[in-house]
Amino acid sequence: MYKTFAYTQGLTPKPTHYCPGCTHGTIHRMVGEVIEELGVRERTVGIAPVGCSVLAYEYFNCDMFEASHGRAPAIATGAKRSRPNLIVFTYQGDGDLASIGMGEIIHAANRGEKITVVFVNNAIYGMTGGQMAPTTMPNQRTTTCPAGRDVAEVGYPVRMAEQIADLRTPAFVARVSSHNPKEIIRAKAVLKKAFQYQIENTCFSFVEVLSTCPTNWGLSPLEASNWLEREMIPYYPLGIKKTPEAESGQQEHNSEGV
Repeated sequence: MYKTFAYTQGLTPKPTHYCPGCTHGTIHRMVGEVIEELGVRERTVGIAPVGCSVLAYEYFNCDMFEASHGRAPAIATGAKRSRPNLIVFTYQGDGDLASIGMGEIIHAANRGEKITVVFVNNAIYGMTGGQMAPTTMPNQRTTTCPAGRDVAEVGYPVRMAEQIADLRTPAFVARVSSHNPKEIIRAKAVLKKAFQYQIENTCFSFVEVLSTCPTNWGLSPLEASNWLEREMIPYYPLGIKKTPEAESGQQEHNSEGV
């Protein structure tokens, strides 16, 4: 009999704690498959965040660190600089990375640390009760803005991929989604490219993954997937935002023009 599906060695067999319909498990699966398929699992080190995926160290079948809230890029920097042969990735949510960890991620990207960042954007603080996050959509209701996010009062949602892509330092930056099978296939290919850049010691890589949070959004899993597609993707457009090849070409063009 021909086997068409097998459990990836990139994950442990432990059941996850995530809510029904949450796509953290799907994103874990993609990352686990990528590090297995690239043949780097035995030298991969992951950094778990504070947030819904705080227990990621129990699920990824590789060495893991646990970082203080928002500090995963600093831990990853130390691991990569002390052992450059390691493949180091952080796995962070929007509260962890785009709020308390904003300074950490911007400066790690600006330094061009040769790490891979997986940024899960579900537009809300999930673990702590559904509060407004830096990525919460305009008019989206949360426990701390029950009438909806008022952009006149608190500003607009932060687009992390665009901010990091705007830095001059060469990098690979992309935004993908995990809300349906077609986008999951695309997302895995982008994640594989991000890890490949690190394997080749090319550049910092950052992949933002749009994710659902049915529990805190107050929706069914299907409704949450539809809401993500309808409300989030127009504001957070998918695609490759920056490649090191394009940045290198632009710098050469600018140099020739001087």
